Amino acid sequence: MADSPDNRGRLRRFWDWFWGPTAVLSVGFTLIAGFLGGILFWGGFHWSLDMTNTEEFCVSCHTMETNLGEYRETIHYNNHSGVRAICSDCHVPKDWEHKVKAKIIAVKDVYHELTGSISTPEKYEERRLHMASLVWKKMKANDSRECRNCHNFEYMDFTIQEARAAKDHQKAIDTGMTCIDCHQGIAHNLPPNYLEEYQKVVESLAIERETGEETAQIQNYLSNTSN
Repeated sequence: MADSPDNRGRLRRFWDWFWGPTAVLSVGFTLIAGFLGGILFWGGFHWSLDMTNTEEFCVSCHTMETNLGEYRETIHYNNHSGVRAICSDCHVPKDWEHKVKAKIIAVKDVYHELTGSISTPEKYEERRLHMASLVWKKMKANDSRECRNCHNFEYMDFTIQEARAAKDHQKAIDTGMTCIDCHQGIAHNLPPNYLEEYQKVVESLAIERETGEETAQIQNYLSNTSN
């Protein structure tokens, strides 16, 4: 039954349609070419993302020279284990959704490079606190997600840590603290009055969270009363 004349006829008609010419090319050729083109585009897109994640790319702009000098003095650059964290490890998320969002937001860095917003040490210092606060707010909001790609409380052995570090990490677990609450200057020099600015970041996030919860409660109430 599967090899009946009707079935063979349908298969033949489909095959003729698939490879038959359209205005210029056959449907089959167009689909295959599109598929191969899609693979090349997707591969090129991923290659571009990987290239923009390298340390060489991140510090290629003139405005990043200050960052580079500071970073090279930290434990993330030189340490006893030989494991180095580069710019993208801290500033670019691993998962796809947040990575693409971070890349889109990073376009503004090109603007500031072209306009020279932080092109001199003096300009950089003027904006250091503001730039730091933006990073702190992001990391506080996402529970220091990029830090946890390498550092995770669940895998820490407090018995081989220094007493102070073990005590502070246990306190962080008990009180719900996140990495950036204590390690604001882990890779860059801290600006004056940074603790006051960080407290403002914490307070602003708390207000946003409360507002969001209140909005959600109102929406739920209205949804329930309308049913």
